[in-house]
Amino acid sequence: MRLMALPAAAVLVALCAAPASAQPTTTPVPGPRDPNQPPVSAGPAIQAHAIGDAGTGLAVVRIAPDSTPTNTILPGFGERLPKQSAAEIGVGLASAQANTEAFLTYERAVAQASPMGFAVQGRAPQTPGTLVQTASPDNAAPITGGLTPPATPLDTLLKVGLLNGSVHARWNDELGPCVQPLADAKTSVATLSVLNAIPTLPSSPDLTGLLTGDTPKLDAAAKQSLIDNVKQLSAPLSQLGGLLSGTPDSGANGSLLSLPETLSAHSTVELVDLPGSANKAVRSTSTLQAASVRLLAGTAAEIRVDVVSQPTLVALSTGDKATSGITYTAPVLRVTQGGKELGTLDAANPKLDVPIGVAPGQKLPLVGDLAQGLPLLDIGVLRLQIAQLNQKDMVIDGPLQQGGATIKGYMLGATARLLDLQLLPTDALGLPNLPSALAQVSLGEQIVRAAAPNGGVVCAPVQAPPGGGGQPAPPRKDQPLAYTNAAYKTIPIFWTGTALLLIGVVVVAALPTRRRPVKTVRPTEPPAE
Repeated sequence: MRLMALPAAAVLVALCAAPASAQPTTTPVPGPRDPNQPPVSAGPAIQAHAIGDAGTGLAVVRIAPDSTPTNTILPGFGERLPKQSAAEIGVGLASAQANTEAFLTYERAVAQASPMGFAVQGRAPQTPGTLVQTASPDNAAPITGGLTPPATPLDTLLKVGLLNGSVHARWNDELGPCVQPLADAKTSVATLSVLNAIPTLPSSPDLTGLLTGDTPKLDAAAKQSLIDNVKQLSAPLSQLGGLLSGTPDSGANGSLLSLPETLSAHSTVELVDLPGSANKAVRSTSTLQAASVRLLAGTAAEIRVDVVSQPTLVALSTGDKATSGITYTAPVLRVTQGGKELGTLDAANPKLDVPIGVAPGQKLPLVGDLAQGLPLLDIGVLRLQIAQLNQKDMVIDGPLQQGGATIKGYMLGATARLLDLQLLPTDALGLPNLPSALAQVSLGEQIVRAAAPNGGVVCAPVQAPPGGGGQPAPPRKDQPLAYTNAAYKTIPIFWTGTALLLIGVVVVAALPTRRRPVKTVRPTEPPAE
């Protein structure tokens, strides 16, 4: 038995040491299930390097903006980040993206038209009903169709009419992004009504119980005046005293902002000619088409906002900071009420405030110039704002994507808005725990980004080296998986030990049993007498 134990121990040690002594391997990238399909992360080599993004949203609603702390896994880091809105919902999102450095081939050109997206306290689930087209492979024709908004917890704040979308993404197997169009997305909406209620305001017409606490901004007389004026309104403050309750005579449903005509968004990423060079520049463009906007439609306080000049936001990257830049055509909006002009919003005058107040004997709040000559208690402000252009840029000296080739170039981006409508409370409202902004509607949000290497994007096929070898080597098959933890060693050790234990049992059972000799005990003779 001792003679067999030594070889068995040697076998056990050798099997246990095999994984440790093996050469470290890397888990291979899985290939396609169809052998005729190209690998998801491989393809013909190209010389073009480019990144571009363009996104346009028809409307974005934010409830209690800048009121919710940002969650993060890093302790204490959330306090350094800007706060988020309690709830957000976007309508008619058109996104076009191009990225030659993407690991997956079908992510190198992406066009997407989404009917709606929403987030509650920073958490944004996926929404169905989206049109998406990706490349490669190339797509000869775009995808078009209607977009059906899904049901969301925020449906009471938003009513959306018929949405249409169109997406087109392309890719050239030899020249990569050097194709027209590269990524193109469009969305349009026929009718839209936003903020049919203000959830951050009380839903009760009696504010007595809400103003009994500590309200240092109001004295006793101001508190009583606010309570009496709100009680006489036809609806609670959550419906702006009746301005959002609808008007049966005109057929209006009641909303803070509405679109009586079509609003469309267009996002595109393309390569354009670079003057004095055979190479290309990356251009990302976001455009909006709108005719007019209505505030408090169907009421005596209705405000009309006509879009005189359409906004366009363009990011152009040539790879050189001196010749790259952001081009923004700011919108021009004319604001009128009852045929009287309240003001014009443009690059020189980007902001206009319209007061909202209550007066004794009035069943509806008074907005704008309707309160002339009446003792008015201002409870809120409608702030209209445009432009808000923000730009960022950076010099590239490294890979555009993790694991990619080192590239020197230039990247820039910008964001802008057609119209930003905020409902702000005043000190006269005096309710405790109100956010700085009760609600915010951003109509026509735009974002663009473009990046290119120095000298521009090279649109030429890869030259094969002398003697062939132009095609990349095919991936190896049957590659072993990498050892990532000790679990890979546990199973061999377990089965080896089990086998040796069984062998030992069999060997012990098979050996004959050696009987010990019986020792004869002779009786002792008694001593002679």
